[in-house]
Amino acid sequence: MVQGQSLLTLRSRRVKQARRLLRRRDRTALRRFLADGPKAVEGALGVDGCVQEVFATPEAAREYAALLATSHVSLVDEPAMHALSDTVSPAGIVAVCTPLDVPPATVFTQAGPEVTVVICADVRDPGNAGTIIRTADAVGARGVILAGDSVDAYNPKTVRATVGSLFHLPVALDRDPAAAVVAARAAGYVVLAADGHGELDLFSAADPVTGLLGGRVAWLFGNEAWGLPGELATLADHRVSIPMVGRAESLNLSTAAAVCLYAGLQARSTTSR
Repeated sequence: MVQGQSLLTLRSRRVKQARRLLRRRDRTALRRFLADGPKAVEGALGVDGCVQEVFATPEAAREYAALLATSHVSLVDEPAMHALSDTVSPAGIVAVCTPLDVPPATVFTQAGPEVTVVICADVRDPGNAGTIIRTADAVGARGVILAGDSVDAYNPKTVRATVGSLFHLPVALDRDPAAAVVAARAAGYVVLAADGHGELDLFSAADPVTGLLGGRVAWLFGNEAWGLPGELATLADHRVSIPMVGRAESLNLSTAAAVCLYAGLQARSTTSR
């Protein structure tokens, strides 16, 4: 539903207010963030009360008319849209949203004997964080915790990298990664720390005989550059390495997370047959 016909510009108060959400301190202060692009906007519109306003160029409003059929849309000109997006070539549609993060305890109280959650400790790259959330969604994980000095979940690049998955599963923020690990174990989860020097390899962990991946599992992933601090890794039940038979030194964090999470999905599928 298009709101009026005149185009909002860079001088518009609403555009100026929305632009502030590109900065983390303003997202935190205003408790709002931007969902940029059709997939992110579609995900946000699927959550009641999440979307506060949608900005779109006239061309995008026509292209995504079906998506925006039940939403109030404010039309903006191209310079305003470029100012609202941090991409070189904006898709032309941005929504102002209310944060959805939940308390960490909510993630760990998910029902069911075969539940997977993800704890990211000090993950700094928004692309990695967003891809891990997207992968967690794909394998049916029940939640993701961004702990420690992790990237802002509502960083535009993080939101975009989730491709809508930010709106599909609970995401929690916790300043203390150790507290998140302790809470996971207290809730009955087996905590598996992804660690290149782990005493257990992923193939062994996935073996039905061990049963490690078939129950309530919390995967713990560390920083892209230095991995998990030793004191944090020792809080896990097991440290798990990914076998590598070629000459690569390591895997990208989000790739390693995908390998681990899909090994868990396969193990759960096997035990449920």
